[in-house]
Amino acid sequence: MRLYLVQHGEAKPKDQDPERSLTDQGRSDVGRLAAFLKGAGVSVSRVVHSGKLRARQTAEIMAQAIASGVRLEISDIINPLDPPDSLAKQIGDWNADTLVAGHLPFMSKLVALLITGDPEYAVASYQPGSVVCLERNTDGQWAVVWMLRPELFRK
Repeated sequence: MRLYLVQHGEAKPKDQDPERSLTDQGRSDVGRLAAFLKGAGVSVSRVVHSGKLRARQTAEIMAQAIASGVRLEISDIINPLDPPDSLAKQIGDWNADTLVAGHLPFMSKLVALLITGDPEYAVASYQPGSVVCLERNTDGQWAVVWMLRPELFRK
């Protein structure tokens, strides 16, 4: 099973947009990432997001490219400051390739927890619009397969 952990794209500042929708750059970054993943043959059966507008918009863009026809799910345990333990336990029961769109520091802590067992251990250096791909082996251990950041796709 593969897990694609995406930090939402660049969002507008709260004073400019209280809902913090994606900026034009954020939409562009996520769109390029989604197109690259589609071209690489990535496909997921499940898409989960936090429910916050910027995460939902990111999940929608990604789903159009790599999860056609999949209904997006909202999770109330992947907000920016939530501890990653609860989702990590749920993920243990998942069997289908899944994309999770969320926020920092949650996403970074989730990667660290799954890889090292310690959510405070720095494993991935996220930027808005980044994705970390993890793969679970037959023993239930997770490994980093790759990470992509939006700077790789900007012209």
